[in-house]
Amino acid sequence: MKALVLTEYNHFELQDLSRPQPGPNDVLVKVQAVGICGSDVHGMDGSSGRRIPPIVMGHEASGIIVETGEAVKNWQIGDRVTFDSTVYALDDWYSRRGMYNLSDGREVLGVSTPDFRRQGAFAEFIVVPQHILYQIPENVSFTQAALVEPVAVALHALSLTPIQVNDTAVVVGAGMIGLFVIQALKLAGCGSIIAVDLDDDRLVLAQKLGADVAINTGRQDVTAEVLTLTHGRGADISFEVVGIEPTVQTAIDCVRKGATVTLVGNLAKSVSIPLQAVVTRQLRLQGSCAINGEYEAALDLISSGKINVEAILSAEVPLEEGASWFRRLYDKEKGLIKVVLKP
Repeated sequence: MKALVLTEYNHFELQDLSRPQPGPNDVLVKVQAVGICGSDVHGMDGSSGRRIPPIVMGHEASGIIVETGEAVKNWQIGDRVTFDSTVYALDDWYSRRGMYNLSDGREVLGVSTPDFRRQGAFAEFIVVPQHILYQIPENVSFTQAALVEPVAVALHALSLTPIQVNDTAVVVGAGMIGLFVIQALKLAGCGSIIAVDLDDDRLVLAQKLGADVAINTGRQDVTAEVLTLTHGRGADISFEVVGIEPTVQTAIDCVRKGATVTLVGNLAKSVSIPLQAVVTRQLRLQGSCAINGEYEAALDLISSGKINVEAILSAEVPLEEGASWFRRLYDKEKGLIKVVLKP
């Protein structure tokens, strides 16, 4: 099969690899669409430490079942499916308590670390266990289904965050996940959603998708603007979806006392936080990791049109062109948000 392989950092090769064989509880999926995630782009140069070459990356995907293991139930050849990015054990201590995203020994498709290597979906075929599969609704395309994973990441962040009707929310970072967070916040009944970014084009899109206010950090004082909009108190909740120290600081600075700050981005391995401000203002600072059962809701919201995934789609291109599009994303080409590869 054809596969786009990261053979060394910053270098891809289109290779012919052996088709993977499903185990008893696995299915073989013929990939129809796979998105390039921001974590793949950052993994390409080795900065994340989670894409050690050689590796076939790709965890946002959809396709058709072409083979099933002998113990597979309720799935048939020809089924249109997407799948969670996390591979976890059903009998894990955390999984049994409804927290499979935190399970010990969990692996992520298309990721390689010193602890595990799991081939991903930048290939014609991928093997996945049956318990992470989801049926694609008839009115949802393969490309739309390949974008379910980041929608589910956004929904998981919201599920952890106490939101009341008419709350003011700040979303720091108007990239793909941030834009899905904004749409989900609108559905959750937030009264005012404030998008924060450095890119004017992304801020315009954020407003089209539900943000009430857009603040460009390059020209405006985010905290001062938010205080003006919230009677001097600050926002009720904030979401940080970049993962570097300045944006984490912004997410903390712009909320009121007693607020919740949900951290979704994790580009940097560590950041400094204003400890005394967090303690004396009694802030709740929490992380949101991946997905924990939000796939079905994400598919339903896409199917119903309540979440618009195509608004962030920049291009659909053949797998063979993947390396050049990775470079364009890495170079932060203006206007590019999501690129979907078609094996």
